[in-house]
Amino acid sequence: MAWDSSRSIPWRRLVREWLIYVVIAGAAMTIYFATTDKGLSLGLYAGLLASGPMYVGFGALLAKFGYQRKTFKDLRAERANAPAMSSGATASGSPGSVRNRPAPTKRTSTGPSQHRKSTKPKRR
Repeated sequence: MAWDSSRSIPWRRLVREWLIYVVIAGAAMTIYFATTDKGLSLGLYAGLLASGPMYVGFGALLAKFGYQRKTFKDLRAERANAPAMSSGATASGSPGSVRNRPAPTKRTSTGPSQHRKSTKPKRR
């Protein structure tokens, strides 16, 4: 898609996602430093905070190009609608059922181990 300056940017969603990331990553780093003998590295926390403007800026740029990730609500709605659409598509009606093998044709082979052995000796 092309750049469109009239597209809206989901600022609130971008900032919320980044804050969730910061909380989880910060907690993981804190637990790591607390359980190991390594000293607390403030540079990692500074990098974590510096990632915010980059994440939000890159997300805003992608939004202007038309990229919109699906929300969990959208994914749940698709999953709820999927069984209703695919229920008539299966022949046997039960999901996960084994498909019957197609009838053999001239072009299908059952493999060399399935051929009948001739009882006549071969001519040379």
